[in-house]
Amino acid sequence: MTDQAVDTSGPARAPGTEEPSGAAPPRFFGRERELKTLRADIERAGLDTLAGRKTPRARVLLIAGRPGSGRSALAEELAGALTGTDAVRAAASATGALPWAVPGTGSGDYPDGVLRVGLTDPGGGRVPTERTAGEILGLLGVAVPPGADQDELSEMVREALAVRRLVLVLDDAADAEQVDPLLPENPDCLVLATATGPLTGIPDVRPCTLGGLEAGAAVRLLARAIGQVRITVDPRTAETLSEVCGGQPAALVLVGGLLAAHPMASVADVAKQLRELPESGEQQSAGARPLARAFRLVHDSLPQAAARILRLLALAPAGLADAHTASALAGCSVTAARSTLDDFVRLGLVRTDGAAHPQYAVPGCLAPLLRALLEDQDRPGEIELARARMLERTVRRLQSCRAVTEPEGSAARRKLAGLPRSLRFPNAEEAGAWLRVRQPALLASARLAVADGELDTLARRLVAALVRALAAHRGTEEAAPELYGLHGLVLDVALRRELPREQAAALLNLADLDARTGRTRDALTRYRAALDAGKAAKDLYATGRAMESVGGAYEELGDYHRAADWYGRALSQRLTQEERAETARLYGRLGAVHTYAGRYGEALRNWRAAAAGHRRLGDPAAQARALSEAARVQEYAGRPHESLQTCREAVDLARRSGDVRLQAALQLRLADTLDRLGDPAAARLHRGTANGLLGEEAPACEIRSTSTES
Repeated sequence: MTDQAVDTSGPARAPGTEEPSGAAPPRFFGRERELKTLRADIERAGLDTLAGRKTPRARVLLIAGRPGSGRSALAEELAGALTGTDAVRAAASATGALPWAVPGTGSGDYPDGVLRVGLTDPGGGRVPTERTAGEILGLLGVAVPPGADQDELSEMVREALAVRRLVLVLDDAADAEQVDPLLPENPDCLVLATATGPLTGIPDVRPCTLGGLEAGAAVRLLARAIGQVRITVDPRTAETLSEVCGGQPAALVLVGGLLAAHPMASVADVAKQLRELPESGEQQSAGARPLARAFRLVHDSLPQAAARILRLLALAPAGLADAHTASALAGCSVTAARSTLDDFVRLGLVRTDGAAHPQYAVPGCLAPLLRALLEDQDRPGEIELARARMLERTVRRLQSCRAVTEPEGSAARRKLAGLPRSLRFPNAEEAGAWLRVRQPALLASARLAVADGELDTLARRLVAALVRALAAHRGTEEAAPELYGLHGLVLDVALRRELPREQAAALLNLADLDARTGRTRDALTRYRAALDAGKAAKDLYATGRAMESVGGAYEELGDYHRAADWYGRALSQRLTQEERAETARLYGRLGAVHTYAGRYGEALRNWRAAAAGHRRLGDPAAQARALSEAARVQEYAGRPHESLQTCREAVDLARRSGDVRLQAALQLRLADTLDRLGDPAAARLHRGTANGLLGEEAPACEIRSTSTES
């Protein structure tokens, strides 16, 4: 959870006026002593150096402080100064709690820039290390294997950082166990970690502990929000207000926003109101009281409808909301929700990225206060209803996001036309941009919905809609890491609700991704589990697909006997169901594994059966491919003349099919056979024919085996 920054955005403005668009980057206030200490700690000789050993890992600097103390802002300020770029604070302000990267200037000690990831989610839970590692790899542009575990991803992070010189900001660490797997084994990198307390277990780390801002910086922070005039009128009261706020930057930002929104209110009045606020449940320690009081004062100053929207933002996935999210939570119009969110930005309650379709981030230090207030003031039934409205709106937006990629006149486009205008996207590009920006919140929404367990029907619809939208806009290959996690969520719900059909589908999808990334034995286990679930559901499609996939896994493992057995089982089911296309394809898969095993008689029978099946289906190209494989088997079996005749049949079929590339490939196969039979002249003739079909510069194409056709 990212702390509220120590600064506010834009140039100083008159009391009661709004922040102009395109404001200047934020300015940082105070913390000169802490910055000097941290800089000195970078140069300090470590324990390894004192012992005469070369430092094996990156230096770790720890900034410790309570939420709201500005620890994240201090880390960002230091990172920007070390890399010589002002873009760090802008990135932090624009992305909220999301991971971000700022490229370096190419010079200095850290020419590769800054990466930032959070280790605690807005709900207060620990972010799993595998997710954090995946985020770091994504920022570095390294492809993440779907389904990779923590150890594999951590090793990939270390390998990627071993050749870079950058600053890695690990924000809001719960303990050393979160930080240690991510530490670069590269002394040319620097790690800035923020936490509430020390990180016991990481050697040679001295925490820089933050208290409140010194009085001058605190007053300047107030003046930034309300204008210097109101401070000059009564400077002593401004100092008193900063003391009541404990010098906490987040508390000062909130009271500054409140004073800016109420230009007739005096600084003294706000200070008095803060002191007189009664203790409440969320004020559990002396260090938390100033921020909790400031937050409560601002909340209580809001109109009832706005205060309710603010509390409901505690339900926003990943602490990120857009106008649609707030609208669905509160049951109000999108326009009203957007206006209210913009008011919250001016009050310092949320931050925004300022994009054309803005997202609003709840500062991490305020998230627990929001949750406590929501539980205290809103009934459980109303909270559950708000969550259901938000999920339903998200499902409909995702359906719209996918539908806009379908052709005009399709059923999906006709259904899209019936949706309210506010839920539709003007084109696929706009929909894709929305999906890209909202993806972290959408994935978090799916995880939260499944973990909640009370709205499983909505959760299943949400995950299904998100899977389809990602596949439509990014493709299954690019989106594979996200799809792997989503299929896992489907499996969780299916197991909890005892839905064998959904179990089978999820297991098959997960196993396919395992197989694609080389985890064949894991895939085999899942395919077998899918077969059991398919049998329980009496789902013939799932059982047939699972049996064939088990065969494919055994084929990949080189166990051709078992592969043939499972392909045979799948074939028997397809024959019973009279699925002619699937039957022809499975004959081909059987022919392939028998070929690999050297059982040429069985292989030839199955390739002939595959060719006959494709002939009955009226597919001469597929028939030609099957005959070509039969010719290959005949050659392996020492029957070259039969192979030549079969290959000629295949060439004739390819010619009839009109597939020029296939015809050329078969001509080359025929030429190779003639060479082996001692007829080079005829072989040259067929090679010339192939070159004439494709052009002399075109690469010779291979014949795709029917055994791999889908």
